[in-house]
Amino acid sequence: MTYYGAKELARSFRTVRDNTIKIAEEIPEEKYGFRPAEGCRSIAETLVHIAVMPRMPEQIHAVDHRSTLVGFDFVGFRDKLQAEVKAPRTKAQILELLRTEGEKYAKVLEGASETFLGEQVEHPEGMEPRVKSRFEMLIAPKEHEMHHRAQLMVVERMLGITPHLTRQMDERIAAMQSAHTGR
Repeated sequence: MTYYGAKELARSFRTVRDNTIKIAEEIPEEKYGFRPAEGCRSIAETLVHIAVMPRMPEQIHAVDHRSTLVGFDFVGFRDKLQAEVKAPRTKAQILELLRTEGEKYAKVLEGASETFLGEQVEHPEGMEPRVKSRFEMLIAPKEHEMHHRAQLMVVERMLGITPHLTRQMDERIAAMQSAHTGR
């Protein structure tokens, strides 16, 4: 028995996705074209990238159930995802994409057995480590999303928006300080 399995994977992924959606909701649509620097994705492109990237592990693990990544067309798959990232969308469409794709991936995680999560997947020559568990590979989209969500939180600051997680922490600290001084 593990202490962190399919149910926990799905729950933590949903938490991360919900926080990404909150950021997407708080940024005004007229700012979705903003790029923090030349060569960076726009806000819209970053959000769509976050939304569609879990399709790759879903394809590898849930659809193909690959035991090896040798021969998997990473470049072709990535190119299809990149085309989606570049497609114009409204804020409402991006929010819907984040919701539907997020829930779709969470269901993949939720349905994984311990045996499935423990299976080993071989990687192509030159990748280290050469073998990873499905668990390690399936948690990677959450880590990837958190990386890009941190970028979006910096962008929020650039736009004069205090990120919701910062506001929530400030409120908790203020409540603790008030309770402490109120004794």
